[in-house]
Amino acid sequence: MATLYITEPESRIEKEYLRVIVTHEGEVIQSVPLSTLTEIVIVGTAGATTQALLTLLDKGIGITFLTRAGKMRGRLVPANHSNLPLRLRQYALQTSDAFPISIARQIIWGKLYNYRIYCARMLRNVKKRQIQDKLRSFLGPNQYPAFQDLPEAIAGLNRSLQNVPSANDLETLLGLEGIGSKHYFTVLKAHLNWKQDLGFFKRQRRPPKDPVNALLSLGYTLLTNSMVSALTIVGLDPEAGFLHANQRGRPSLALDLIEEFRPLIVDAIVVRMINQKMITAESFEEGEQGEMFLTKKGLTTFFSQYHQRLNVEVLHPFFGKKLSYQKCFEAQAILIKKVILGEEERYIPMTWR
Repeated sequence: MATLYITEPESRIEKEYLRVIVTHEGEVIQSVPLSTLTEIVIVGTAGATTQALLTLLDKGIGITFLTRAGKMRGRLVPANHSNLPLRLRQYALQTSDAFPISIARQIIWGKLYNYRIYCARMLRNVKKRQIQDKLRSFLGPNQYPAFQDLPEAIAGLNRSLQNVPSANDLETLLGLEGIGSKHYFTVLKAHLNWKQDLGFFKRQRRPPKDPVNALLSLGYTLLTNSMVSALTIVGLDPEAGFLHANQRGRPSLALDLIEEFRPLIVDAIVVRMINQKMITAESFEEGEQGEMFLTKKGLTTFFSQYHQRLNVEVLHPFFGKKLSYQKCFEAQAILIKKVILGEEERYIPMTWR
């Protein structure tokens, strides 16, 4: 089963017998059997006929709307029969003293653990001379870390990771997560094969003002959308989280559960696309507010790499069998459901092997 990404401006989704077709100026530019689809993602100003939307909903296929900069506008999803007793239990545990901290501790531990594993892999692939040459050639002094600083960055990340199990309040956990993430992005910056106009000095979310942040933000939006779908399938409320604060319309539980997946999926494909020059400065355009977003060709490349990554199979740490990353979203949703119901004692984050 697949996700259909619509990136052509002013295109339109239509239904034709048992297929979804995408037209632009009267020409069919995509045609996909309904039976192969699980979701449609519309970027920018594409539209859809009422008949197509109703058919998609009847078939259980959700539609997600994104801006060109990768911000989610909204989701159109089929009516579902939520599990009320499960959700009432979920809401009750939100206000308990111990449960939110126990879940948040596991999530942050999993995220920082995956950061550490990825940092070790990146460091093995980085040569001292290559990094120093990049610093001298592209950005001058004091912009990027010297090679000798990278092991210390990983050591700092390790310290944050080691302190997570003893953290007993959310403020301490978030502090450890923030420090660990800062060290992680120090290594990530050094690992990228830079051109000067792909500058990336720090993680910046709203709006992303450089290409790397634009790629990360788009990828994290897609992750969140996938996790919302997985949580909805198992009957949980995606907006009632334990780590991220509840805000109206914010999928806090989905944001909780994507933390451990960030380096596994999005960061990995962003590094690969940049280092293998699948994405270059020419893949981006600048908006009126200085935000960066991908061109149509750049979006096509990104979505292709993201979809390929979701189909990679890995050993799941709890269920003990190989699952695609796409299936791992639902596996983690099932696991946290079991913990909420008291069927499992502890949430086990998805970690890198």
